[in-house]
Amino acid sequence: MTRTIVESRTRTAIIGFDQPFCVIGERINPTGRKKLAAELEAGDFSTVEKDALAQVAAGAAILDVNAGVVFNSNPDPNETEPPLMRRIIELVQGLVDVPLCIDSSVPAALEAGLEACEGRPLLNSVTGEEERLEHVLPLVKKYNVPVVAISNDDTGISEDPDVRFAVAKKIVERAADYGIPAHDIVVDPLVMPIGAMASAGQQVFALVRRLREELGVNTTCGASNISFGLPNRHGINNAFLPMAIEAGMTSAIMNPVALPVSQKMITEKKAEVAAAGIVLPEGMDDETFVQLFGMGSTRPRAGREMEAIRAANLLMNNDPHGAEWIRFNKPPAAPGEAAPGGRRGRAGSRRRRA
Repeated sequence: MTRTIVESRTRTAIIGFDQPFCVIGERINPTGRKKLAAELEAGDFSTVEKDALAQVAAGAAILDVNAGVVFNSNPDPNETEPPLMRRIIELVQGLVDVPLCIDSSVPAALEAGLEACEGRPLLNSVTGEEERLEHVLPLVKKYNVPVVAISNDDTGISEDPDVRFAVAKKIVERAADYGIPAHDIVVDPLVMPIGAMASAGQQVFALVRRLREELGVNTTCGASNISFGLPNRHGINNAFLPMAIEAGMTSAIMNPVALPVSQKMITEKKAEVAAAGIVLPEGMDDETFVQLFGMGSTRPRAGREMEAIRAANLLMNNDPHGAEWIRFNKPPAAPGEAAPGGRRGRAGSRRRRA
């Protein structure tokens, strides 16, 4: 069975055909998050800290770290991104003990992350583009780390799944030329939005099966891409993920956290309740209120997709005796109790190098 080993200094995550589905938390990424981008440029890492802790508490086995901010003061990412990547990685691995995924389109930022990262991180990513292959594969070999391989090349992203398979095969073969084994390649076959391409789900399921059977590689994807532009995205994602798991997909880069109910939503709901003549118990706190009315929680918690993934793990016999499913469905920890995945110590080994 193909197994991709990703390590922090004290903890190991295994992506594999016979393993529970591996969730790679995507939240530490300023793309499309103006507030986070502004904070990072100002040297404020408070949101990064919150996102790291919340994702691990929700069940992420690996955290993706992306430092792709275009600074207003200096728009050249080749200068700004490497030191920022290093700083974020040092911060995150001081907070949580899960392995990291170093995510950048800037080769110098990838190497800065590799130098700062303890253990054996996952590198994100290489494509079939010639320039990218020449820059990234030597880093993968030098630092002896696994890498995400995205199925596009110099011609762009093809809608033809046979072309995307051919690109993945090319990357695996080029990696082999560097002595990089197939078990250290995690292929992203590129999930297309179902709203733009009706066969997108069927395509990716067939692709994942081919990648597993013909190339023997693990797979990942940006899980939320499938529902882009459609209503009730959680409903689509919750169906897609177990189907992808059954097809053989072994990981996904996704948000494991359901965001807290905002104070604005609570205020509006309370006004609605009062207008309906409903009298609430005196002193009811906001958390009790939102749970009573099925609004969610005032605290970050595991998202609905995590429930679907854990159920799929149970049904695929990758959750021995249902232990993880039972643990997941227990009441949340009381305030002050340690969350799983917090930093426990500094013992461990450095990254293995070739």
